[in-house]
Amino acid sequence: MSACGLRLTVVLVVLVALLPAPAAASRDAGVAALQVALRARGLYAGSIDGLKGPLTSAATKRFQRRAGLAPSGFTGTNTRKALGRYGRHVLGGRLLARGARGWDVAALQFLLAWHGFPSATIDGVLGSHTDRALRRFQRWAGLSVDGVAGLSTVAALRRAPPTCPIALAWPVEAPLGNGFGPRGNHFHAGIDLLAKEGTTVRAAAPGRVAYAGRIDGGWGKLVVVAHARRVRTMYAHLSTVAVDVGERVTTGTRVGAVGSTGNATGPHLHFEVRLHGAAVDPSTALP
Repeated sequence: MSACGLRLTVVLVVLVALLPAPAAASRDAGVAALQVALRARGLYAGSIDGLKGPLTSAATKRFQRRAGLAPSGFTGTNTRKALGRYGRHVLGGRLLARGARGWDVAALQFLLAWHGFPSATIDGVLGSHTDRALRRFQRWAGLSVDGVAGLSTVAALRRAPPTCPIALAWPVEAPLGNGFGPRGNHFHAGIDLLAKEGTTVRAAAPGRVAYAGRIDGGWGKLVVVAHARRVRTMYAHLSTVAVDVGERVTTGTRVGAVGSTGNATGPHLHFEVRLHGAAVDPSTALP
């Protein structure tokens, strides 16, 4: 290849890399609602991730064949009607309160999770967990805290999810396990760093220790550090805690050691970042 041809190839590769991701690759609450409906019928076993990938398309076609529809893989009016109660109601078309079921409830749960307020499961049923998540989001967003998802709540959920406003350092240098986002029909509100038992865990930014101890249930031994701009970092499943409540820490201060306490299948650090109570993706602030 000539030098000119090589330069042209490099330019084309760079231009392709700079193109935005195709629309089909973006997360969509409607696709998440479809995945919930298909999962309820035993046709979809993937994560409720809002991505119209091959698993979702194949499950849609299987359902359409079963319902006597053309297996196009696209979700039109007839497909949604055939899905029954899980296919009814577009988000924003009615008021949603505890006890509601449907396509719009699944979309609501998906958007709540990405805005930092996940419910126990994304299942299209507005039960007690979703009700609490909805109220927490309304309080966080400065809305009327009534547990009713109307137009103002839906509009707030249509905005971009929050991100961490301060820079963070990695608390442990280790491979990434589960990331922030959907996991089955649940939502993982932090990241898991896979390290050996006893590996030092360090503060991700300067701050003051707000909690240091053991919590019954999933967290196990936990350290929470409060930082500037209403940010808190959380270090869970620790084997040991090395700080006390009220103690000042700097970036890199040892706060504990990796363990498997609480609801953990093996040693790792579960690391969460909260912005005024909303769980945000730590990767938005990590180098």
